[in-house]
Amino acid sequence: MLRVTKTESGMVAGVAGTDARITVYKGIPFAADTSGENRWRPPQPAEKWDGVRECYEFGPISMQRTPGKDPSAFYSKEWHVDPDIPMSEDSLRVNIWTPAKTADENLPVMVWIFGGGLQEGYPHEMEFDGERIASRGVVLASIGYRLNVFGLLCHPEITAENPEAPANFAFQDQKAGIEWVKRNIANFGGDPENITIFGQSAGAFSVVAHMCSPKTEGLFQKAIIESIGGMDPVYPQCMGMPCKSLKEAEQDGVEFFKKLGVSTLAEARALDAQYIEDKFSEGRYFWGAVNDGKYLTGSPNEIILANKLHDVDFMIGNTTGEFKIAPAPGEDPAEFAKRTMGQYAYEFLAIARNTGKPLAEAVTVGQMELGNELMCSICAKQGRNIYSYRFGPTIPGDDAGAFHSSDLWFQFETLMKCWRPFDGHHFDLARKICNYWTNFAKTGNPNGKDSDGSDMPRWTKYTTENPNSIQLFDTIQMEEGGMREMDAFLIDVNLKEMEK
Repeated sequence: MLRVTKTESGMVAGVAGTDARITVYKGIPFAADTSGENRWRPPQPAEKWDGVRECYEFGPISMQRTPGKDPSAFYSKEWHVDPDIPMSEDSLRVNIWTPAKTADENLPVMVWIFGGGLQEGYPHEMEFDGERIASRGVVLASIGYRLNVFGLLCHPEITAENPEAPANFAFQDQKAGIEWVKRNIANFGGDPENITIFGQSAGAFSVVAHMCSPKTEGLFQKAIIESIGGMDPVYPQCMGMPCKSLKEAEQDGVEFFKKLGVSTLAEARALDAQYIEDKFSEGRYFWGAVNDGKYLTGSPNEIILANKLHDVDFMIGNTTGEFKIAPAPGEDPAEFAKRTMGQYAYEFLAIARNTGKPLAEAVTVGQMELGNELMCSICAKQGRNIYSYRFGPTIPGDDAGAFHSSDLWFQFETLMKCWRPFDGHHFDLARKICNYWTNFAKTGNPNGKDSDGSDMPRWTKYTTENPNSIQLFDTIQMEEGGMREMDAFLIDVNLKEMEK
């Protein structure tokens, strides 16, 4: 097995996974520590080392609210279970799972970008264990990046210091991680010319940002977009993220410096990281993507409509119960709890059809499914290869339903790490989903054989003539009858509004 190999910074040693056929390299620095003078700067090159670096432990997570500190929080029950996990600004690390025995195997590569609203999360959460993906002949890399105020703050002094890269440090970090993978992954048995980037939630938003950015042309060949909505009819500037102009974001930074009790960038860089994190958490701030004219030059809506998206094949989809909104006045909470995001979507979107109101006034929830349909419809007309899915099996537990992020256990085939009492049909579904994802990374086509040699249920491309999604439910089947009538109507309404 390939337990020792080289990187541009020095030699590294990995450790056998629980499956001894897989080697895991944990916490390899792909860029320098971002504390001190490197705080709010573009990622800098990692320092070199002598000898062999033992990459046996994951690196620290990026600065954020302490995961698992509130045990009642939903995701604390799922995977944010360790409030003592190490955290620091030295978090630009890459983790690699490889099945290669030698460095010349030229295996397909997948690069994982975690979610968490760009405010929290980390690349080695328990559900992201990469062994099952690697067991299918794929090299998996997961990358860390700066979050919240550390990854997305803007300020006039920062812009003056780095006018060509003044903002969106979270995305710059991700790009640096993907570039590192491209430069180094051949030494881990991977093919640098067959890279698929994939992410969920804010990780999926990041994937779309890289598909749109002029800075990432040619870095990857395929993409998988999970649970974000490729376009957004409600917040067209940035798919639900507050994608402000650089000038607006700079003023937010000036105000935050006042909150910190400083007036200059040098003073802010001298502050303790935990103090900054505490002030960020106190204020319930939200730091998002910025239209800086450099990394992000427009909204995804504008770029997709103009056919300026990178020429990459992609998969896109969402869960059927992503998010729920508050019950309507007088509504029985028990009945409300049964209703999914998708059900609300069609009720509220019907208002647009029946009243003629602009769509943005009618939609309160459901923009994710519609955003996916919009992106698929437009990109299919542009001739792109697209595979669309909906994930909606029964999820056992006291809050059953295909909630936001529930699909992660299935994509990585890590159900055995979850507290939920999954049964045999869930494990069958997870095996097939992981097959689909890795097949797509290998060839751009998710179809193939199951582990017993039988053909998996056929997943047909989303095309203008056949605008269907595969239904990854308790059983798998293609959606019948073409695009739903409401989807077709809403896409038509949105296109007319966007093209005005």
